[in-house]
Amino acid sequence: MTEHNSSTETLNQLSNQFSSQFSSQFSSQTPNKTISAQALTDFCDDYLSAAAFKDYAPNGLQVDGGRPIGRIVTGVTACEALIDAAIADNADAIVVHHGYFWKGEPETITGMKGQRIRKLMQHGISLIGYHLPLDAHPIIGNNAKLAELLYMNIIGALYPHESHPVGNIASCQPQSAQNLITQITAALGRVPLHIPATYNAATNAEPTQADSRLIERVGICTGGAQDMIEQAALMGCDAYISGEISERTTHSARELGIDYFACGHHATERGGIQALGELLAEQFGLPVTFIDIDNPA
Repeated sequence: MTEHNSSTETLNQLSNQFSSQFSSQFSSQTPNKTISAQALTDFCDDYLSAAAFKDYAPNGLQVDGGRPIGRIVTGVTACEALIDAAIADNADAIVVHHGYFWKGEPETITGMKGQRIRKLMQHGISLIGYHLPLDAHPIIGNNAKLAELLYMNIIGALYPHESHPVGNIASCQPQSAQNLITQITAALGRVPLHIPATYNAATNAEPTQADSRLIERVGICTGGAQDMIEQAALMGCDAYISGEISERTTHSARELGIDYFACGHHATERGGIQALGELLAEQFGLPVTFIDIDNPA
């Protein structure tokens, strides 16, 4: 009887010790504070005025992971690499600029999209996305944050009738195109593709660094907005900055007499989602991690 009691006490002590260690380990990995996916979405919807936009994809909660959110990952695009990184980070939610369910894409949840959503659901991760609302926000929007990085001040809209403009006009200290290239390279970590405003068709020659043209009024619309270049010229801009370039963009810049800087779709749209993540961390007191999945486009 004594031996049996001694064994039982030993097992109880080991069980209590294991439970204590497990509880300590679990509590250190689990945030004390959580919020629902809907509460997080409601805050973002309101702050970004999401309902004011007619967008190409749904803004807000796109995939409900079905559990409280205590840890958030942010990124530009909800690609599989970002999902894998969020899983490794033990995140409960991913907040992105480029989410899912775009107009014109197949409606079925199969193939690449099915694989992505399957991973989210299997790991209980919610996906929240904001497209145009995050481009246009005057404080944390992609345009605003890019202007800030380039020491420019937003002074107006490319389309003045828009109540929430997705393209902006900024002012800067008068500078050469080469100086602006240097600033963009330092800010974004990549050299922009520059199409000069002046071009001699007879000699097929572009200007040299010695040319005296200065830039001080700049149109900005991040991402894939290269076709706003004509509106930027109509609004009297000396230069226009966006992310991508098409074959026709080169001819537009030369014929409109406006410098064009293609700075990368991904690179120009990191700022907004990073700023939104910082805001969420401050607002809710939750850990938020920005993960940059490299994309040269």
